[in-house]
Amino acid sequence: MSDFAVRELSDQHLDQYNALLRYAFQVTEKILQDSGWEEDDIIKSKSPILKRAHVLGAFDGDTLVSQFAVYPLEMNVHSHTTKIGFVTSVATYPEYTGYGLMNRLMKASLKHMKNAGQSLSLLYPYSIPLYRKKGWEIISDKINYRIRDVQLPKNISVPGYVRRVDWENKDFKDLHTLFASRTHGCIYRNALAWEEYWRWDEDDTTVAVYYSKDHQPLGYMVYLIKDDIMFIKEMIYLNTESWKGLRRFISAHESMVYEVRGASYYSEPIAFGLEDSDIKEYIRPYIMGRIVDVEAFLKTYRWNLDVSGHVTLIISDPLLEWNNRRLSLRVDEGQGELITEESMHTVELSIGSLTTWLMGYKRATELLRLEHLKTQEQTARMMDRLVLPEKPYISDYI
Repeated sequence: MSDFAVRELSDQHLDQYNALLRYAFQVTEKILQDSGWEEDDIIKSKSPILKRAHVLGAFDGDTLVSQFAVYPLEMNVHSHTTKIGFVTSVATYPEYTGYGLMNRLMKASLKHMKNAGQSLSLLYPYSIPLYRKKGWEIISDKINYRIRDVQLPKNISVPGYVRRVDWENKDFKDLHTLFASRTHGCIYRNALAWEEYWRWDEDDTTVAVYYSKDHQPLGYMVYLIKDDIMFIKEMIYLNTESWKGLRRFISAHESMVYEVRGASYYSEPIAFGLEDSDIKEYIRPYIMGRIVDVEAFLKTYRWNLDVSGHVTLIISDPLLEWNNRRLSLRVDEGQGELITEESMHTVELSIGSLTTWLMGYKRATELLRLEHLKTQEQTARMMDRLVLPEKPYISDYI
């Protein structure tokens, strides 16, 4: 293992970086070009990652054999803007597995996140068990649905109107920023995130914005109509009016499509909101997260304003020694304070269980029942009262 050098990647490594990704995920030139990509576009699409993200690679001589990239982003965590690192482009050539290269890159990258003030790390897992062993845990779901044309809502009346706009429309992008500021778990999209958002979309992907009668943008949907199917990539709304207005817009396409397919990232299935709820839906885990720096994360975390409590957390982290801590936390009026005084309420839990509890994806009582933490029932109930009852909305995949 000492023969492998770990270095930060730059533009000069673009070809090797791209080749490793293609091999690891078996994406061929033909697949990309069949999707409408030209060779120059394919190369250019990878360049921003190396310019704006922190990318570490392990080298065998001058050959890149393993890599780990982190996008710097910001996220709404219970109304606090939190710096995060979104992990992507994780890959190793098969013949170099078993040397501990990924473990080295992962730990070095997490240390860089800590130093950069990124107290939370997110990723889209290709293997949930693998990342669980490294301290990540599931924190959000993706709900895919299919609605037949005859099941689309009818006779919806709203005072506003919908207009189709271009991808760079200011109302569209400002709407997402406003939505993110109001929505726990939502990622604020910087220029890099917006580039990734559109990376694989077809040219005729459309944005429609719902406006109030006073011309205020209140919601949008991003969609594509192809082969008599409406594919909804994303739909957000600030209130019930815009939710109804966008559904009315979808129903206006009834004569053009026989089915609507889409994805939702809200914590509740959409079937209940339809008159004919007999639609196809399936829920699957989407994003995993792990706290990078427990102490830093707890210092800015927003607790339930109406509850006070005192708990001692005994935290285990398989990768980061600075998180293997015994911390006593006092919560009062939404603010948390780390103190030296031990609490009668103690809980043993992993960094992953701590993350999924604080992010609101799983309650402490659920984790206790699943044997993901050790404590008393009354302590778990008190822990759940401390945390705001909101599940994360995470729609971005970097």
